[in-house]
Amino acid sequence: MFVTGPLNNGAALDARTGRAIWRYTRKLPDDVSSQCTVMTNRGFGILGDRLYMATLDTHLVALDAKTGNVIWDVTVDDYKKGFSITHAPLVIDGKVIVGVTSGECALTGFVDAFDATTGQKLWRSWAIAQKEDPARATWSGDSAEYGGGPTWMTGTYDAETDTLFWTTGNPGPDYDGSVRAGDNLYTCSVLALDPESGKLKWHFQFTPHDTHDWDANETPVLITANFRGKPRKLLIQANRNGFYYVLDRLTGEFLLGRAFGNQSWAEGLDPKGRPIVKPNTDPTPQGTYVCPDASGNTNWASPSFDRATGLFYVAVREACALYVSETKPPKPGEPYTGGDPQVDLKVGTPGFVRALDALTGEKRWEFPLQTGSHAAGVLGTAGGLIFAASQDGHVIALDARSGKELWHYQTGAQIQSSPISFQVHGKQMIAISTNSSLVTFALP
Repeated sequence: MFVTGPLNNGAALDARTGRAIWRYTRKLPDDVSSQCTVMTNRGFGILGDRLYMATLDTHLVALDAKTGNVIWDVTVDDYKKGFSITHAPLVIDGKVIVGVTSGECALTGFVDAFDATTGQKLWRSWAIAQKEDPARATWSGDSAEYGGGPTWMTGTYDAETDTLFWTTGNPGPDYDGSVRAGDNLYTCSVLALDPESGKLKWHFQFTPHDTHDWDANETPVLITANFRGKPRKLLIQANRNGFYYVLDRLTGEFLLGRAFGNQSWAEGLDPKGRPIVKPNTDPTPQGTYVCPDASGNTNWASPSFDRATGLFYVAVREACALYVSETKPPKPGEPYTGGDPQVDLKVGTPGFVRALDALTGEKRWEFPLQTGSHAAGVLGTAGGLIFAASQDGHVIALDARSGKELWHYQTGAQIQSSPISFQVHGKQMIAISTNSSLVTFALP
């Protein structure tokens, strides 16, 4: 088992006992700052006998999986600009794909591909429409130069169609839309990219002209199913903006959208999937009350799909906030949010594990989490179980069809990760990391 720590440390563990086999310690520059990012890491990518880690100082590192020794270390971009990388790289067809944080510091996001053997950069695809792209007209003035579009979560690869799906985050500034009139493409979108060249095949924008920091970086899930009587290759996603989406993954065509959380900003979605925005929901200097809050009805925590039940399982959070805006000039590398949302403490942050019908978005069951579910993912298994966690440290096993609680365990520390399942010597194991330890379970 290979694990990473928040400051780009790593280790190889004996998956039977947890004993450390080797450790990797990275010396980060003293001036790496958290003002444009979060100080964390979401794991390795792996190919053959190599591991790949993306770092807070915006490097990509290849390690020998047997020893932890560095094979190569290349610069993705200059961390001093404010960039960092917090997600696990995606390794496909001899390429290592990475994105960057950039949403809050007057920067623009991108996706890069590197040769897995040599570390040579192969291509870059921008998350903000470039000057030669007609979509640049969706930005007023020079606002695209500071447009955000962070690409901070790992993408999804479709081997059947040889398509890389990568999601993008908020435009900048987050809460002041007055300085960037237009839809602000390609922020808050899913991009379908050719993995050989990085060229855009199609895009779908979930939240045009986002003013609430509703990144679309939630995991897109690929399924094949009969949709309204026709077999289709689908992309499904529960979005931070409170809506669940079904798209045709060959074309990007919008097929279905439905609210799954307590969103109050839109009447619904039109036939093309564009939100029908309610009046007076943008942030103002005096404050505008909207649900969900800036963390969204769900976030980066992994969802799960069970082909046997046809259900999509997602960690849901139903908080609201007073969104306050301000106008200030951009300065790359320094905070550029255009305001500050204030969470409604009376509503709190109630959380749920929610099961949705994957083809209709209808809620089939939910399990309440008393202390919220801001950052813990959901794991489905072929044995008909769903594993989840609450912020106060409980690991919870649920029945996949009914949502009935089967057991829970208090780990003693906050959980901000997703559980995994693996097998050792014929025994199935479940493991989850807390803020202080790695806990593993197995049947006797």
